[in-house]
Amino acid sequence: MKTFFKLFLLLALTVYLIFAFTHIASGKDESVCKAISVNVSDSSHAGFITANEVERLITTAQLNPVGKKMDDINSEAIEKALLKNPFIKFAKCYKTGGGELSVHVTQRLPILRVMANNGDNYYIDSNGQVMNPQGYSADLIVATGNINRHFAGKKLLPIAKKINDNSFADDLITQIDVTPKGEIDLVPRIGCDIIHLGKTDTIQIGQQLAHLQTFYTKVLPTVGWDTYREINLEYSNQIVCKKHTSGKKRS
Repeated sequence: MKTFFKLFLLLALTVYLIFAFTHIASGKDESVCKAISVNVSDSSHAGFITANEVERLITTAQLNPVGKKMDDINSEAIEKALLKNPFIKFAKCYKTGGGELSVHVTQRLPILRVMANNGDNYYIDSNGQVMNPQGYSADLIVATGNINRHFAGKKLLPIAKKINDNSFADDLITQIDVTPKGEIDLVPRIGCDIIHLGKTDTIQIGQQLAHLQTFYTKVLPTVGWDTYREINLEYSNQIVCKKHTSGKKRS
């Protein structure tokens, strides 16, 4: 009797192990997805991709997993759908315990918006990648005027980076304008109307921004913020200013 009972237990254990192994090996997960957990890298910087935007993109692609069996969720399809957005550089999607789908996204951070005279309207990221607006908007420096895409990536992007890396200039400058001669003008929030840089390069721009900060912090508070309509930083050893004529100060 004892021998029979032992054989029965051994048989039951064998059947259970076979069932458990088969179930695990099959990868079947009949549980239901309850939520999406989204993590966006660089979310504290100026960007367009938020957790809510990621969920919206997934829903728009008709791939929202909430309410579906975990085994029926296609993680690869969700990744591909997200990567169709030009503002997303990397996307990884995987299932976790507790009925949750985890989505990790790295976004492309726009540095500059270009609105050229030729009708071009796009963003550029830190690597020079051109991205169509697609309805997004952000408080970035806008480049206007005579700009082609080569000029934007080769000339304007390094200037925009220099401005963004300089906290004073980043707060002050709202626009870069390119003249028909290919010279660079900056439009500030306060003070003069135009800051003329000329045909500057990445070495000069650092020096010019340093001179600009000195002028704004030491000169303008003394002579008056609306005294000058133009500040010319084209020359390395001097700052040339043009005063407002009576009644023509910027409002």
